[in-house]
Amino acid sequence: MADAIYVGGLLVATPLLDDPNFRRSVVLVLEHDEDGGTLGVVLNRPSDITVTQVLPVWDPLVTGPSVLFEGGPVQTDSALALAVVLSGEEPLGWRRLHSGRPAVSRLGTVDLDAPPEILAGEISQMRIFAGYAGWTSGQLENEVAEGAWYVVDSEPGDTFHPDPSTLWRSVLRRQPGELALVATFPDDPGQN
Repeated sequence: MADAIYVGGLLVATPLLDDPNFRRSVVLVLEHDEDGGTLGVVLNRPSDITVTQVLPVWDPLVTGPSVLFEGGPVQTDSALALAVVLSGEEPLGWRRLHSGRPAVSRLGTVDLDAPPEILAGEISQMRIFAGYAGWTSGQLENEVAEGAWYVVDSEPGDTFHPDPSTLWRSVLRRQPGELALVATFPDDPGQN
């Protein structure tokens, strides 16, 4: 388990968090500044809206499932894309996440106003998120202290997990000690 919130790290909703926007969610931290707050995207909420319906020019570059993901409850009418580059270079239209962690060294955001052809041969994986999750300065730290979130390290496959519905359990299962047991927590404890 990670000790502190960091860019490229994960926030995993604890079973206590029952906010429908974040229940059993896994959030990738994209920006974190103790004075300015935190921004991230929910990785495991695919929507029913296909990329072709909203951003058809980007559909050929999207890693399946080829749908928009619900990135969070803030600015849901805007889109944000994440992509992994093939090389260590920073191609035009792509900006690296500023993290010293190897798991996200080739992960960055995509400028969706750029022509997709510029990035077509440069990226290996890509997903598009509608909206994002945001916290003001100190807000997320308070939520972590109250037991709403686990802060854990990310692994390279987390952002583009092939089955988003299993990501919450997968991330928890690989954690050391008792935290791995949380993965077995029933969806509805009342049914236990």
